[in-house]
Amino acid sequence: MENLKKYSYQNLLANNKNWAAKKTNASPTYFPNLAKGQSPEFLYIGCSDSRLPINVMTNTDPGHIFLHRNIANMVHQHDTNLESVLEYAIHSLHVKTIIVAGHHKCGGVAAALGPKSEGVIDDWISPIRSVYANNKKELDEHICTADRLSELNVIAQIKSLTQTRPFLKALSTKNTPNLVGWVLQLETGLIKDIPLPLDEWKKDEILPQTFVNTP
Repeated sequence: MENLKKYSYQNLLANNKNWAAKKTNASPTYFPNLAKGQSPEFLYIGCSDSRLPINVMTNTDPGHIFLHRNIANMVHQHDTNLESVLEYAIHSLHVKTIIVAGHHKCGGVAAALGPKSEGVIDDWISPIRSVYANNKKELDEHICTADRLSELNVIAQIKSLTQTRPFLKALSTKNTPNLVGWVLQLETGLIKDIPLPLDEWKKDEILPQTFVNTP
């Protein structure tokens, strides 16, 4: 395994100064314009894993992606932290697309496949155990159970998102954001688009028949 460069606290501050200087030299108005406000097109709900810098992976500048990250990209209903992000992103920033992104080699997903333990993290990832139980046959036959579970977990979390108060509120308006599922493949650096069972959710009345997804 290739050794990753180590950074000290002082390195972080020095790197910041160098980055800010380069941006200013290239465009003196860059930071003044950035400070005027934000109007991101996307809300990204992803995992807290340090290997997933989504702005870098999508080659996007600051201001385009509104971010929320937690262990294993979970969407717990009535999580006030997440709901606050959703409320602001949907109803104040008017984001056009919500992306829920998991990733291969996810520690949270791997932990959900292991024995239960005592602690906050185990409580947090407990819904992933239900995803596994509901898809046990497929997952046990898959060449990489954990990676496939990461993909199914993305679908489960988007389904949970559709039942949050901010999203239900959006369904009553004409500004409902699109829904997208991603899995980031650490082994290649590529993003895998995950198809969502929207027709099934409409049939089960999880989504209204009028919901249109055009990301």
